[in-house]
Amino acid sequence: MKPLLSTFMLIQNLIVILMTNNKLHATHAHDLLGINGGGFSCESWLLGVETNNLRGWKTVPRGCESFVRQYMIGKRYGDDSAVVVGEAEKYARGLKLGGDGKEVWVFDVDDTALSNLPFYAHRGFGARAYNKSEFDVWVNKSRRTALPQSLRLYKTLLSLGIKVVFLSTDFKHDRDIISANLRKVGYITWEKLLVRIHGVKLSTISFKSSQRKELQQEGYKIVGNIGDQWSDILGTPEGDRTFKLPNPMYYVN
Repeated sequence: MKPLLSTFMLIQNLIVILMTNNKLHATHAHDLLGINGGGFSCESWLLGVETNNLRGWKTVPRGCESFVRQYMIGKRYGDDSAVVVGEAEKYARGLKLGGDGKEVWVFDVDDTALSNLPFYAHRGFGARAYNKSEFDVWVNKSRRTALPQSLRLYKTLLSLGIKVVFLSTDFKHDRDIISANLRKVGYITWEKLLVRIHGVKLSTISFKSSQRKELQQEGYKIVGNIGDQWSDILGTPEGDRTFKLPNPMYYVN
């Protein structure tokens, strides 16, 4: 009976270990967490954000701060961005250009061309809301780094003969700061840097759509359009193809 008892105890211990490990894994992945009583996980919330099914939210749901932190500073955020950029590069390499130098690719600036990760770390990765003035004080524009995947796409496009247009909702008085920051991190040339005029009250979609329309009226062909917010790429005209980078830090209507 002793060998049988020992075998039973060994199996029992293994079951306890497996159950403990599974519980820890589930907790780490937030599979057990009901968000605001909604009964879904942080991973499901992230999916809803990236598919634009969850709209108008102000902060990361309570309890998901560590999940978002791990996502942003871990491997996953870079991998997800690399998938988007890989598809963009594949598409760009397959284009037949007209030869007139009028093909352009529109880039959003914040969290597309430039990354604001240090600021988000300071603010607890989305746990607290912040206003633009607070953001400007902390980041001061020149402290931003390049999003590596976007910089890679930028260089690929230039090598193919596609020009880049940067389109930001920042105001015109920020143009010099934005320009200096872009050049500092490797974006050395561009066709245009488009920003808002102070006092013009337009939604992000309306403003960016109007700027893309003006580009078309000037004879440019928008072959691509990339941003981290749906409001960067929605609206008419969108461009021949759009690409959405991941960003669970905030939502811009």
